[in-house]
Formats: sequence, C-alpha cells, structure tokens
Amino acid sequence: MIRVVEAKYVRDYVVWLRFADGSEGEVDLIDELYGEIFEPLRNKEYFKSFILHPDWHTIAWPNGADFAPEFLYSTIQVHA
Repeated sequence: MIRVVEAKYVRDYVVWLRFADGSEGEVDLIDELYGEIFEPLRNKEYFKSFILHPDWHTIAWPNGADFAPEFLYSTIQVHA
C-alpha cells in the first residue's frame, strides 16, 4: 500500500512528499485543480491549508478534497 508519511508546502501549487517506502519528491498540482471539489484549491492560501490525513495516508483539505496516494506517487519529481 502506498502511503504519504510527510508533506510540506513548497511554493505556488507544489508540495514536497515523502512516502513510506522512502521515495520523496515534489508534485505540482496546478493542472489537477479543476472540478467542483478542487476549484477552491486554486486560492493559494487555501491550497496551503492541506493536512496529512491520518486515515487516508495522503494530503487532504478542509473541504474534503484529496489526491489518491497512488496518483501522487506516480507524479513526484525527484530533484537531486
């Protein structure tokens, strides 16, 4: 099972993530913020309000928006 174990806001709509298997990197979510549940996340201050959800093992926002950890894992960009 893929689990996000740490998440930090980087800039704009970019979040740094670390996964349970030790993989880590950044994901830019700007192109994913469409549709009713994700539109509020286009407000950068609201975007920054994500938490690491203890039951879902991914990042989530107060309005119930979240991204599947498998999706996040597949899109991380590792920077040396």
